[in-house]
Amino acid sequence: MPEWIEIFLKTLLAVVVLFVMTKLLGKRQVSQLSLFEYITGITIGNLAAYISLETDWYLGLVSLAAWVACSLGIEFLQLKSKKMRDFIDGKGTVLIRDGKILEDNLKKERLTTDELMEQLRKKSAFKVAEVEFAIMEPDGDINVLLARKNQPLTAKHLGIQVAPEEEPQAVIMDGEIMDEALATIGFNRGWLKTELDKLGVTIENVFLGQVDSYGQLYVDLFDDKIMVPVPQEKASLFATLKKCESDLMLFGLTTNNKAAKEMYEQCSKQMEEIITQLKPVLKR
Repeated sequence: MPEWIEIFLKTLLAVVVLFVMTKLLGKRQVSQLSLFEYITGITIGNLAAYISLETDWYLGLVSLAAWVACSLGIEFLQLKSKKMRDFIDGKGTVLIRDGKILEDNLKKERLTTDELMEQLRKKSAFKVAEVEFAIMEPDGDINVLLARKNQPLTAKHLGIQVAPEEEPQAVIMDGEIMDEALATIGFNRGWLKTELDKLGVTIENVFLGQVDSYGQLYVDLFDDKIMVPVPQEKASLFATLKKCESDLMLFGLTTNNKAAKEMYEQCSKQMEEIITQLKPVLKR
């Protein structure tokens, strides 16, 4: 067999073996790798190159299998033991507490002030005094907790009840209908066609179509110059509810019947409460 064909076949074998081994080890971003996992990744890559070029390539397979087995064993120990996780991955290091930089910990992690400020800015924290707590995780990432007074307001802070949010479903991709996604949210092609007719577009012209948790369809067309109207069902319902509230209030003000006046006022208050509860949903 010619040498170049042999190298080609061994390279294909190395690619297949490498793919299988990395699937066994799981998938993580480079920034999420521990020190041992980083070393393992480099070593496995070198062994794969050895398999594709050396004559005694089967020895590379043995070494590769040993590395993967060792890595899987260590991951198993990490899953079972907190001490092993701390020993292999290390512990998080507190860099800022109560708006004060812990210089000793900064030196321990060999982190300069400029690097710390860069990481804080990535977390939208531009003043150290605004940071309640900052910690460097074992993977090198820095997580930041802003002081309560500097945190953005949320619906929870204001005591507002909001509807639960579910995952939007992509029902059209590249002009093709995703029947499985449609079935997941309880719709069919007939419903989809009706919604597209409302927007004045055809399926073939839709690059991406998504349905949110409230059953509204949003589309992005292949032609970016065409403007698609935003669904108005929720806005229309909100306006109708406000009109009902105003009508009830008006009826209560214009009637001379005491019992009717009290009934209208009570109904108006109930409608106001309903609108308050639905407003976070209808005004999205």
